[in-house]
Amino acid sequence: MKTEIVIIENLKCHGCANTIRRELSRIGEVISVEVDVDSSSVKIDYAGKNKMRETFVEKLRKLGYPEEGTGNMNRKIKSYVSCAIGRIK
Repeated sequence: MKTEIVIIENLKCHGCANTIRRELSRIGEVISVEVDVDSSSVKIDYAGKNKMRETFVEKLRKLGYPEEGTGNMNRKIKSYVSCAIGRIK
């Protein structure tokens, strides 16, 4: 098992965390996803031979939660939509 920890931007609440957990868990080799709202960190445990950090970072970026220091206004707006969806589900 391998682990990646990604510090992200725009993480505001547990609705955001729910969206992140759900979407990252859909990636085939992911075993578990832990989201810490207070530290804006995402810990992903996964199986496989290859490093998957870029896959995770790209998925988070598309959801509106870019890796710390790489965000822009469009990503911030997208994160609000992801947040709302996470609160509903």
